[in-house]
Amino acid sequence: MGNGAKAAQKRERNASKNADKGPTSRLKVNEAAKNIICQTCRQTFLVTTRGPQLEEHAQNKHSKTLAECFPGFSNGN
Repeated sequence: MGNGAKAAQKRERNASKNADKGPTSRLKVNEAAKNIICQTCRQTFLVTTRGPQLEEHAQNKHSKTLAECFPGFSNGN
């Protein structure tokens, strides 16, 4: 048996392994994690977004405070 046959067998085995895997895209998961919403412009932010970033958004985009744009947000979030 030559090396070409071994390579073909290995490709067939790996193809069946890779066919069993599901999609690897994280787009749907990332969209679901965007649950912080600016009440002024309705822009969404990931749940891991911290207070200083949200405060910067409120100041730069709307000249408002963090509490005005994100009334339900607390820094312990």
